[in-house]
Amino acid sequence: MTAFGSGTQAGNFTRKNNLFIYEFPGLSAFSEIRHGIFTRKGGTSPPPFSSLNVSLDVGDNACLVEKNKTKVSAYFNKDELVFTHQVHGSDVLVFKNADTDRPGPDKVVLEGDAMITDVPGKMLAIKAADCQPVFLFDPVQKVVANIHSGWRGSLQNIIKSTLNRMKSDFSCNPSNIIAGIGPSLGPCCGEFIHFKREIPEPYWKYKDERDHFDFWAISLDQLCAAGVPAENIHISRICTSCHTDLFFSYRKEGITGRFAAVIGLKNN
Repeated sequence: MTAFGSGTQAGNFTRKNNLFIYEFPGLSAFSEIRHGIFTRKGGTSPPPFSSLNVSLDVGDNACLVEKNKTKVSAYFNKDELVFTHQVHGSDVLVFKNADTDRPGPDKVVLEGDAMITDVPGKMLAIKAADCQPVFLFDPVQKVVANIHSGWRGSLQNIIKSTLNRMKSDFSCNPSNIIAGIGPSLGPCCGEFIHFKREIPEPYWKYKDERDHFDFWAISLDQLCAAGVPAENIHISRICTSCHTDLFFSYRKEGITGRFAAVIGLKNN
């Protein structure tokens, strides 16, 4: 494994079957879950989607995308991958163990930018290329969540919406939750030229003199405000725009793929 990051925020890359995956040590410490943020390496798609693109919405060949998804699924012992149609909103999808009659993702088109489950073997997967993958795990109630938090989702505080559903639907206590903020657009590259009309003024305190916004800090503060202890929050501090050798970046590349960020409870 190769360390990447600094201090308590450091994470690890691991290799398996030609895949290169980022993991949070704070989450890897729990044997009941599996997680991974997949780099763009090890897939089948040609440029500009090279190579582990998991999105059908960017112009890539559908057969190659499905092959890439199969590679991701194989990493998790072929457990069910649950993807959604992401719309940069704040809607949260919930999959409960008790909901035995709920239609599966093969029967309906799921739309939303966050998912929560207590169902073992249901691997929650989001697609990203600069947006933040935010993992949540409650080791007491055995509940996981995966959040697609782009800048629009951050401004809508999708993190708070997700934690509220974890509390209301699963009796989770935020003080028990372990969180991971994955590779995404960093403050080094997060320039917003038109921030005065795009970003509400209360968020301007996260801006530097170059009009670059620190959305990692926004997510950290949102998690803390919702009751998650700061020591339970792990930030990769890897900017996708700076590291297009490893991750897709819409900001840097324009037409490009989407990498997978996945978390779920182990299937017994």
